[in-house]
Amino acid sequence: MDIIRDTKPKKRKRSVMIAAGIIGLVAVTFGVQQLPSAAPSVDRAVVWMDTVQQGTLIRQIRGPGTLVPEQARLITAVTNGRVERIVLLPGESVQPGDTILQMSNPDVDLQLLQAQSQLSQAQSTLLQTRANLRTQQLQQEGAVAQLGSQLAVARRTYETNQRLYDTNPALVARSVLDQSREDMEQMDVRMSLERQRLEVMMETEDDQIQAQELQVSRLRETVAFNQDRLASLVVRASIGGTLSPLEIPLQEGQYVTSGMQIARIVVPGRLKAEIRISQTQAQEIVVGQDALIDTRTDTIMGKVSRIDPAVRNGTVTIDVSLPNDLPASARPDLSVDGNVIIDQLENVLHISRPSFAQANQRASLFRLTPDGEYAERIQVLFGASSVNDMEVLEGLQPGDIVLLQDMSQWDGYDRVRLR
Repeated sequence: MDIIRDTKPKKRKRSVMIAAGIIGLVAVTFGVQQLPSAAPSVDRAVVWMDTVQQGTLIRQIRGPGTLVPEQARLITAVTNGRVERIVLLPGESVQPGDTILQMSNPDVDLQLLQAQSQLSQAQSTLLQTRANLRTQQLQQEGAVAQLGSQLAVARRTYETNQRLYDTNPALVARSVLDQSREDMEQMDVRMSLERQRLEVMMETEDDQIQAQELQVSRLRETVAFNQDRLASLVVRASIGGTLSPLEIPLQEGQYVTSGMQIARIVVPGRLKAEIRISQTQAQEIVVGQDALIDTRTDTIMGKVSRIDPAVRNGTVTIDVSLPNDLPASARPDLSVDGNVIIDQLENVLHISRPSFAQANQRASLFRLTPDGEYAERIQVLFGASSVNDMEVLEGLQPGDIVLLQDMSQWDGYDRVRLR
């Protein structure tokens, strides 16, 4: 005989257990979500830390640069030519007049010979002109003298005929008297004309000679110019100093063109630094500010002496004058770093400059907890910036230790653990 079993109590019990399990799982999940996230670990050996200090902050602006001589002379080719012999090499000392290199150009020799030939012809023409003018003047003076004698004879003849006619008209015919008068008047007119011609000749003589002398003078200048061109093929030092290397060194047999750089002489002992500053920072620099020049071996104190008004490739070039007694590491064309001191802030909070921080802006930093095991994120307001330091306006106190490197990979965390 079958016995009917009651299964409802068991099913009800199972449902209650399932519901309780679900409720417990939800409670555990909610509780876990409410727990704080585990702090990620950061290796203490790889983080860059600094302590907040209170005191003097020296603001500086840094830029790369080069040491250049204050006194230098660049020698360029006066005329085209071929380098025949290089006498002195870069690094050697030179005195005024020393031969640096020799060049050649047959065309310059030919042009000098042509100019000298033209000068000789002009000088001969000048001598011939003077002789011709003198001869013409003497001939004209002789003609005037001869006409003067003929005029005197004609005048005496007329005066004699006039006296005879006045005494007795029968002694001299009227026609003879008139003819003698006409001869005298004609001779007088000719005499006047010849004298005027002589005056014109004497007045124009100087002008003709001056014109020819001017031509001779111009040809002399042409000869002198070509002589200078020929002499320039022997390149000599104009000042004493040291030969400096060129960007493109010359070689024997090389053909150079007029205006090309062929030598550079620097006067040793007087150097200045040319520093390139970003155009956004250059507006804070003024003439007279102190500057530190780092030669990688020594540090030289100088002063800003000039600011280039032009912007080239996003930078402004400033000149820094240096003292006379320079260290041995200071050499022309040496690459250096320059730090210009633009301001000095007294009694301010400052730390080493984080790589991501900007002046007068807020940024988040991690600050070490008192036990030194954790670092917590805080907001910091920065003020003025320098090359290696920044002013702190809000968020930190003297003695706080902060992490300075970029912590962007932990942006989702407000706390990290240092291991």
